[in-house]
Amino acid sequence: MAVVDKVLTESSIRPEPGRSPSQNWSGWYRRLAGGLDFFSMLAAGVIAFVLRFPGVPNDPTVPYVVLTVALPVLWLPVLMLCRAYQPRYIGVGYEEFHRVLRAGFIFMASLAILAYATKTEVARGYVVMAMPLGTFLDLVARYRLRKWLHRKRWNGECMRRVVAVGHRTSVADLIRLLRQKRYHGMDIAAVCLPPALAAGDDAVAEVEGVPVLGDFSQAAAVADRIGADSVAVLACPEMDGVALRRLAWQIERDDVELVVAPALMDVTGPRISIRPVSGLPLLHVEHPELDGGRKILKGLFDRTAALAGLVLLSPLLAVVAVLIKATSAGPVMFRQVRVGRGGREFTVYKFRTMVRDAEARKKALLERNETDGALFKIREDPRVTRVGRWLRRYSLDELPQLFNVVRGDMSLVGPRPPLPEEVAQYGGDVYRRLVVKPGLTGLWQVSGRSDLTWEESVRLDLRYVDNWSLALDLQIMWKTWSAVFRGSGAY
Repeated sequence: MAVVDKVLTESSIRPEPGRSPSQNWSGWYRRLAGGLDFFSMLAAGVIAFVLRFPGVPNDPTVPYVVLTVALPVLWLPVLMLCRAYQPRYIGVGYEEFHRVLRAGFIFMASLAILAYATKTEVARGYVVMAMPLGTFLDLVARYRLRKWLHRKRWNGECMRRVVAVGHRTSVADLIRLLRQKRYHGMDIAAVCLPPALAAGDDAVAEVEGVPVLGDFSQAAAVADRIGADSVAVLACPEMDGVALRRLAWQIERDDVELVVAPALMDVTGPRISIRPVSGLPLLHVEHPELDGGRKILKGLFDRTAALAGLVLLSPLLAVVAVLIKATSAGPVMFRQVRVGRGGREFTVYKFRTMVRDAEARKKALLERNETDGALFKIREDPRVTRVGRWLRRYSLDELPQLFNVVRGDMSLVGPRPPLPEEVAQYGGDVYRRLVVKPGLTGLWQVSGRSDLTWEESVRLDLRYVDNWSLALDLQIMWKTWSAVFRGSGAY
């Protein structure tokens, strides 16, 4: 404990007495969210009233004026009942939006049941407009509020202080991950290592620049002294069920959250459930649904959306084709053999972004490859044409792959389609990328594109394979627009 006291004495960061740093901002953040919830439903009520009852309000419409004012007042308790203001849902994940949607459904159903039970005549047009519109406006407001919070967190504000408990390697990996993705709002402020590394001659002073303030048994004391909001326990044999329960008892009086990271990585969503067996919580992991009805639904959605995209984007495709033909010699389309689901080869279509003899000049550029693994990427590739560089920046060269989606070779969302020579270098787990169709976009597209290392690209593709769902596809497609417009990682 002497080491802990020494570091805390020298530290200039002290929490407000009796209050953790995150409590200082999460309170006003939730009040701000409540204000947005209120005005979103109020705006929806006013819009529905104006559209349903145009003109000056009169006696028959007075009840709807009252209802318009009452809607946002009743909306807030429904959100509270659905736990839409829980701090754990702030800033990341879909759960916050899911709870707002659930609240909207419950609110509308409750009004309908109440009107039916009391035999109250309510204008259906007003209700049908006000409730869905209010829920939609609230989701948009919450989304914009979250983006604002993410910007604050990238600047180091509105963060939750965390004590990481685990072995040195796993703790270092967690610190690096959270530094790369600061929007999660978790700042590792202290580390607790096994006793052999926390004290004695072989003691470790810090991990990735974060001070080591104690061993596993001192985690609760360290959390209390630095004003931590959470204690994150990583997978390690020393922190068994008994040790975790004691730690939970020790930190509950300070309302410090306990987060436990299982040894199973990159498996999320509905595949994971906790089922108690004789008082022992067992983590059940379902197999990914790679076949069946969900696969058929995904295929229908992909082809329908791709066909609609081709029709809507046909003017843009024509303009791009003219620009390519007018500015460089060679064909407009670039055809290349890629490997799809189950190792089946197919021809992918893209707009040509390089000079005609690009493949012949590739061997001379191999030593300038800026990526590891099986990928070949050069940030300033001399083979890329002037128009091609612009097309790549905004991923317009990928649009002809919509034809591949319509043909069934590819999906809208999936792993990156690899070259045969890349597949020839695959080993071990990497082959699992081929159990689903490759995608026009994917987790790799919204997580850095060409800036990713080979290992990161593989990890993201495998995560998608193990956790894919139509909801995840929609989420990735939504994020793709932002990644494309930023143009980061595209070369």
